[in-house]
Amino acid sequence: MGEKGYQDTSITFITQRAGVAQGTFYNHFESRQDILDQLLPALGKDMLEHVGACASKGKTLFEREELGFRGFFSFLRIHPHFFRILNEAPSFAPKAYEAHLELVREGYMHFLRKARGGGEIRGFSERELEVVTYVLMSARLYLGRYASQDGSNNEIPDWVVKAYCKLIRHGLSGG
Repeated sequence: MGEKGYQDTSITFITQRAGVAQGTFYNHFESRQDILDQLLPALGKDMLEHVGACASKGKTLFEREELGFRGFFSFLRIHPHFFRILNEAPSFAPKAYEAHLELVREGYMHFLRKARGGGEIRGFSERELEVVTYVLMSARLYLGRYASQDGSNNEIPDWVVKAYCKLIRHGLSGG
């Protein structure tokens, strides 16, 4: 689906690519829509595990956020079609898209609450943390253009990471 897009991916294409009979598809999925609805949440969980493993090496909120940011882009190098699947999901798999957003939002909220509780960030109410969460989620999506400017899936440039981290550090430190 990442290659052809949701609209142009048929059950026949999926089963041919997987090397299985069409009947086998129905042992695992009820319909084409069922696989669409399961794909993004499954990829999203893999992405969160990857990012979490990368971020866990940091000692402070800001170290963890930088490592997680870099981890997100290393996940994209492993799964180059993730953005296409994510960007087409609101139209073709809206339930999956909402489930994915909620999964990522909850992860970020947990991360920020923990940092606030530990005194690493201050001056943000619960409602404001949710705004920060969506800003951070959006940044990853839009800054992805720097990793794929020439159509390839490159490492995110260090200067982009530094600018992102500067914004995060100064914006969340309460200074």
